[in-house]
Amino acid sequence: MSLEDAFADGPAFVPYLAAGDPNYEASLEYVEAVERGGADVIELGLPFSEPIAEGPTIQEAVVRSLDAGMTPDRFFDFVSDLDVDVPLVCMTYYNLVYQYGGSADSNTPGDDNESERGPRPFVKRAAEVGIDGFVIPDLPAEEAGPLRAACDEFGLDLVFIVAPTTEGERLERMREQVSGYVYVQARLGTTGARDDVSEYTERSLERIADWDVPKAVGFGIKTGDHAERIVAAGADGIIVGSALVDIIAEGYETDEPVEQTASRLESKAHELKEGALRGRPTNQSTK
Repeated sequence: MSLEDAFADGPAFVPYLAAGDPNYEASLEYVEAVERGGADVIELGLPFSEPIAEGPTIQEAVVRSLDAGMTPDRFFDFVSDLDVDVPLVCMTYYNLVYQYGGSADSNTPGDDNESERGPRPFVKRAAEVGIDGFVIPDLPAEEAGPLRAACDEFGLDLVFIVAPTTEGERLERMREQVSGYVYVQARLGTTGARDDVSEYTERSLERIADWDVPKAVGFGIKTGDHAERIVAAGADGIIVGSALVDIIAEGYETDEPVEQTASRLESKAHELKEGALRGRPTNQSTK
């Protein structure tokens, strides 16, 4: 199933989790739990030491994952070990993508060009393990040509984040290069669960209404009610990270059994998916 296909039959629920948080084995269970809860696409964070787009919740998840030994090749092993049947998107920062081919971490069996710099080796390896696309928050659309070319070569999508302030030539560049879906940033600032739906949501969706890819709204979604209101405003899907990562953090801090944390994640995912479905137009089918 392609990324666009995941949005075809109703509003899509796209959870984000940091791969390896708080450790490899627990994280596998947590990712599989959100799929059971209704995920249509899963964004997997490959931790980077300077996550500039993230708020405190996801920054702490990044620290836990890095402390537990997550690396790019460990991430690829993680994807291979997952037992899920939905498209997977790698969310990371361009330094890791660009440097991979020239790093010791990329010396995998069968690598035909271990010393190559640039995005191609990373994209090639991602395609081999089953990644379907990328979100790279710190990569300007004006500089995305090499990554776009590598994605085209290996059949992967490139998702861009459209902020409330994105306009003009940059917005047009994104439109020309985006595929899979577009990540609509619902508010200014960094990621993090909020208690309200941003006033920017409808405005942001209106600006890209004629784009021919699905529009998924993220940043701040916390409840099923939020999900319902965002889909009713015109979104094709919702992206939720911090509200789920908070559950992992709570379980980690209280030494809760992994099975209980996974169960709470599944329940929260179900709540968010059901909220999104309530917000769909009455003539739109459900998955």
